[in-house]
Amino acid sequence: MAREKFQTLTEQMFYILLCLQREQCGADIMERVRRMTGDRVVIGPGTLYSLLESFSEEGFIRETKCEGRKRSYVITAKGRERLEQETERLRRQVEDYVRFGEGEFA
Repeated sequence: MAREKFQTLTEQMFYILLCLQREQCGADIMERVRRMTGDRVVIGPGTLYSLLESFSEEGFIRETKCEGRKRSYVITAKGRERLEQETERLRRQVEDYVRFGEGEFA
């Protein structure tokens, strides 16, 4: 069975949606992700704009401004719901590791 396109989010996807809880342009998103993660997650412009387009098509974000080439975006209710679902999935993974990571399966 084919997996739904955004069934799980990559780190880049997760942090883009997290950043867009307030309106931002692409350059601001790239810088904020870098700062939020201490340079652990770096998003290049090609990846960023491809994901922004996919998120927009999916209804996870919407464009709020367009000033020349500078476009700003914000998360939608659908995007916020997907971000919350992903956060819950990650939380459950961490709980599983805490319960089983060094115990019965080690």
